[in-house]
Amino acid sequence: MDIVKQFNDYRSKMNVKIAEADNLIIKRIFNLDTNAYAAGVLDVKTKELIGLTCSLVLRCDDCVKYHLGKCRELGFTTEEVNEAMGVATLVGGTIVIPHLRRAFEYWEALHV
Repeated sequence: MDIVKQFNDYRSKMNVKIAEADNLIIKRIFNLDTNAYAAGVLDVKTKELIGLTCSLVLRCDDCVKYHLGKCRELGFTTEEVNEAMGVATLVGGTIVIPHLRRAFEYWEALHV
């Protein structure tokens, strides 16, 4: 199965289960996350790059995939994404490199 479809299917399925739990704290966290990426003083594209770079530094592959998908939707070029991921790798150090490899693989899969 294609890694993009697999990720999106799993994420959607589990988000439904999480929503069905009807937990106020979790609902508030999800709402805060959604609102944090809405346009404000910073535009949506800038916020997505921040999300992508922070996710790489924090080594969260699921978050990296999510933000790469959003970057694709927003029309980022490969060069823009690669530059942002380069900064993230510099900040995070060489421990980020395995996550960078998976990010490159996922970005490539988004363009198939």
